[in-house]
Amino acid sequence: MNQKRHVAILGSTGSIGTQAVEVIKAHPDQFRVEVLTTNNNAELLIQQATELKPNVVVICNEDYYNRVFSALDPLGIKVYAGIKAIASVVQMDAVDIVLTAMVGYAGLLPTIKAIEAGKAIALANKETLVVAGELITQLAAQKGVNIYPVDSEHSAIFQCLVGEFHNPIEKIILTASGGPFRGKSRDFLATVTKAQALKHPNWTMGAKITIDSATLMNKGLEVIEAKWLFGLRSNQIDVVVHPQSIIHSLVQFEDGSLKAQMGLPDMRLPIQFALGYPNRLKSDFPRFNFIDYPLLTFEQPDLETFRNLQLAFDALGRGGNAPCIINAANEVAVDAFLHDRIGFLEISDIIESCLGKATFVQSPVYDDYVSTDAEARRLATERIKSLV
Repeated sequence: MNQKRHVAILGSTGSIGTQAVEVIKAHPDQFRVEVLTTNNNAELLIQQATELKPNVVVICNEDYYNRVFSALDPLGIKVYAGIKAIASVVQMDAVDIVLTAMVGYAGLLPTIKAIEAGKAIALANKETLVVAGELITQLAAQKGVNIYPVDSEHSAIFQCLVGEFHNPIEKIILTASGGPFRGKSRDFLATVTKAQALKHPNWTMGAKITIDSATLMNKGLEVIEAKWLFGLRSNQIDVVVHPQSIIHSLVQFEDGSLKAQMGLPDMRLPIQFALGYPNRLKSDFPRFNFIDYPLLTFEQPDLETFRNLQLAFDALGRGGNAPCIINAANEVAVDAFLHDRIGFLEISDIIESCLGKATFVQSPVYDDYVSTDAEARRLATERIKSLV
């Protein structure tokens, strides 16, 4: 890389965003931050901006605008507020690559606007491809925009494919840790608390994705994301539970050969690979030692106990706006669980109910995704009210 890559970090105060800041600070010769955005965490946004001196920051929650403006305007940093501002600033000429680390459906419109402006995408917001995978991939192809995956599993697949893009994939195998409740029964899950669900055995992540990992919905969303990222059919995507989280995913080629990407669970590595591609930048991340892991184990996911993964495969098979429906229903259901309004197993019940009731659209356009998201959220909210 001959010159610095100018980066916009959408969701800079979350788990992925803060680790991206670490990566960028470790490579000041490679990267410059142009844009930082957050939803509510004004104090951390101010701290990051004071240190990194971006051109622009956006605080989504307009209630915090004055606080952020008064802190950063004297430093010559432009301050905007609202989700529409994010969709606007990603189109700035100075931005080369946009790291989409916002949580959930909110990441869709800014990603679309960044692609329309010809910006490379480092995609950590898997919901964008879950909700509108066909639209996003077609738009990226039209604009000649590369999408670099940041999820550890999709980064692993991408890393396995470097140098192999001309060779057809027979199938991919996404690995799952199994989350905190691996091997548990439905009777056990009926009484688990959010505190238990938030204790992931291997990864440190935000609350929403941690709950998704516990329900295996995270893996279901990754299955759908993988279809669009790598141009696969659903029968080319397998999931295997690998509790140690050392093998991050595998590719099987038509000759039967398997390639795996391995390493300690550390999201900074896929973040750095996406931002720095095609170069592997030097790092001081902890190194994996085989002697510390004498046993790597694998097992089938339990689709009857953890129904969200099966629901995701069902939605993928149905196509159209079905993945958009399950994503919206899941976001509402997880939020209700985190606020102690429903039980753990009711997350799946709500998603299944919405998938059956929401209007199905076989060939959706952007406006259909917007209306589907709203309808599924309304249906999920109504179902939650009936359960409370």
